[in-house]
Amino acid sequence: MKAFGIESGKIAPMLAANIDTDVIMPKQFLKGIDRKGLGKGVFFDQRFLPNGDLNPEFVLNRPQWNGAKFLAVGPNFGCGSSREHAVWGLKQIGIRAVLGTSFGGIFFDNCQRNGLLVLELESSLMLQLGEGVSSGRIKEIEIDLPSQKINLGEGEGIDFDIDSIRKESLIQGLDVIGGTMKLMDSIQKFERRHLMENPWLA
Repeated sequence: MKAFGIESGKIAPMLAANIDTDVIMPKQFLKGIDRKGLGKGVFFDQRFLPNGDLNPEFVLNRPQWNGAKFLAVGPNFGCGSSREHAVWGLKQIGIRAVLGTSFGGIFFDNCQRNGLLVLELESSLMLQLGEGVSSGRIKEIEIDLPSQKINLGEGEGIDFDIDSIRKESLIQGLDVIGGTMKLMDSIQKFERRHLMENPWLA
């Protein structure tokens, strides 16, 4: 899992409410047995025209937001079904963080497990950010995870809260398994001691 320290890049607005995982990753892209090619599926019905050409009206296809690393999203982003493919696909098109006021619970957890930073901001701050991004006043931002700050340029910034365990996992690039493996010495010591105290378990 790629570590997240200080990241900067374009931010794109996707401020409609209740954008669900079926929209983020349509069902026809769930057939594979691995994660390959999911980048093409992200927002497929919005990104592409019926003839397969890119839809020039879709936000991520517009020149000012093409190649965005961050999304400013509306409330309840990632609601709907539990498909983890939505997160895998977002990562494959280069999205590193999603900023909003609220998220679908399972989507939120899937982001954490796969190294995609999700920041929940207060409504007033998100309104400020969304307006700045949509108007083009805010084109790029820097997210400093260790300092828990979003730098908007020209001296503007937003402080954010994040669970300490989630923060450290992202900074170190560790998923749940990686976090467990860090404790392997302690786990093995416990196993040996437990078997000595309870030899009938061997």
